[in-house]
Amino acid sequence: MLFALFAVLVLAAGPALAQKQPAAAQPSFVSWQAPADGGTGGYSGTESCVSCHRVRVEQVSKTAHASTEVAGVTVGANCEACHGPGKAHVDAEQEAERTSTKNPEAAKLIYNFEGSPQQNSNRCLTCHGTGQGQQAFANSEHKLQGVSCDQCHSAHLVLPSDPRERVELSTAQAQLVGVPKMGEQNRWLNQSLLRQTQPDLCFTCHRSIEAQFALPNHHRVPEGLMTCADCHNPHGSSLAKPLQRKATAYETCVTCHVDKRGPFVYEHAGVRVEGCAICHTPHGSMTRHLLQRGEVRFLCLSCHVDHGPVSFQQSGQCTRCHVAIHGSNASEFLVK
Repeated sequence: MLFALFAVLVLAAGPALAQKQPAAAQPSFVSWQAPADGGTGGYSGTESCVSCHRVRVEQVSKTAHASTEVAGVTVGANCEACHGPGKAHVDAEQEAERTSTKNPEAAKLIYNFEGSPQQNSNRCLTCHGTGQGQQAFANSEHKLQGVSCDQCHSAHLVLPSDPRERVELSTAQAQLVGVPKMGEQNRWLNQSLLRQTQPDLCFTCHRSIEAQFALPNHHRVPEGLMTCADCHNPHGSSLAKPLQRKATAYETCVTCHVDKRGPFVYEHAGVRVEGCAICHTPHGSMTRHLLQRGEVRFLCLSCHVDHGPVSFQQSGQCTRCHVAIHGSNASEFLVK
């Protein structure tokens, strides 16, 4: 009898419990407040940061860190979500102000992203470790070379030390096909909080690639019509290390060069096996079409060694006859 009564009460309460459960499970990290019972766990709340770091807090409030939708609910991460508990830091700073003496040790009582690259990155990967673009970061070339997230991204806007306009050299192509530049704050907010615009940020380390983009024929990256991230995933890729391409060599190129995608009945085997880079250099070249060699016939002979001087026109080009070099639906010899 008692068991039957208990079962009736549970069934009656079931709908009410089911309705309340989602609301209790919704996360919220906006403006964390210390519990009234004093159990702060070392946290002080965002309000204590504003008194000294008002500009930085205002900058963060404009980013996705401050307002992100999760399951239809707007949530955000406050300062201590990244910098850790700040009560000891705040207390030390307030004590120093009361005694009118600076306390250099107070800055060490909170995490200032002055740790090792792995420690700094781990702070970011607490939230960003499972994103589609960052899930391979643990095996990325940048991580293995000791590059941390904060070396490229900044949660707070980093303004140039000298706000005056500087005269910088630019190429003729940049004058003809360049794109308008956004203000620094808009650029920062719209470009994943990068410290600098692409490709300038990438060129700080990849100087040899910068030199290739200065050659006469190149992809329009310096002009702002493309970015390095259009082809590469800076957070790592399982497809091609250490180049970190977003896709295989062939698929990366045909994302834009769709007329070369095919499928073709008769394919140029080298393209499928080794990708477009078997004939082209992707960043920049002195030759037309970004070819690896200046003369097409020498480029072809680097693979087709059986078509040597005996059977080859010394003054001609292979593409005079083999016009469908990327693939053909009519000729196995790619002549049409």
